[in-house]
Amino acid sequence: MKIWQADFYRRPSQDASGQVLWELLICDATRSFEYEASCLQSAANSSWVAAQLELAAGEKLPDVIQVFRPQSLSLIEAAGRNLSINVEPTRHTLALKQWLQEKQYPSTLDKPPPAPLPENLWGEQWRFASLAASDVETRFSDRPIPILHLPEHRKPINLGLASTIPVPGVVIYGGRQSMRLARWLQQARPVALNYIPGAPDGLILEAGLVDRWIVATFEDPEVTIAAQAFEQRKKHCRGLHFLLVQPDDSGMTYSGFWLLQTED
Repeated sequence: MKIWQADFYRRPSQDASGQVLWELLICDATRSFEYEASCLQSAANSSWVAAQLELAAGEKLPDVIQVFRPQSLSLIEAAGRNLSINVEPTRHTLALKQWLQEKQYPSTLDKPPPAPLPENLWGEQWRFASLAASDVETRFSDRPIPILHLPEHRKPINLGLASTIPVPGVVIYGGRQSMRLARWLQQARPVALNYIPGAPDGLILEAGLVDRWIVATFEDPEVTIAAQAFEQRKKHCRGLHFLLVQPDDSGMTYSGFWLLQTED
């Protein structure tokens, strides 16, 4: 599969007459392929982007274009539709962000303050948990889980993790709301879970391109210790962690499972 990472945004530089320029940057995950082109702001539209994608592609268009910047997404999506290319919004565009940093272009996005999860979705209980790396795939891949997000590149074996290393996670017991919560999470596109110390402490879900949601707040010292262990374990397994939604603690039924990784 041919996958590109792309960004289309106004740049700090201007042309000779002082007009604002927009620049399109395209690369693959290894940066063995790179393409760049710029235009005046007045010409920055999806038709121009589509024409550049065709020029960059030559004989074979990409199957997927990954985009991390919300301001770039709509134009690249429109260009992708014209060319029948699937455009994937994702924060995980490491090669492209490295290129932007080398060019000293901004790649950090403004994020809104976290919002509480909708009250009608919240489950009955939640807890921190962990699984041996060898169990992450075997325990869930063959189960009839309605929503299962287990990307190949995030599987512990493909990250070179030892089979015994504990992969941390969060389990939410959703009760009657379990399936509704899992569907909402799938639409929100979970990226990572982060413990934020404070008064009170918080567990924040990073989702979509810039969305942030408050999963829980807590002041219990024992929960804080578990949260600190959760963050420490993430560091030992390259940011890998999971989110599991299930109706109860019987272990018989699961509603959704997401294998996540802390942002690049």
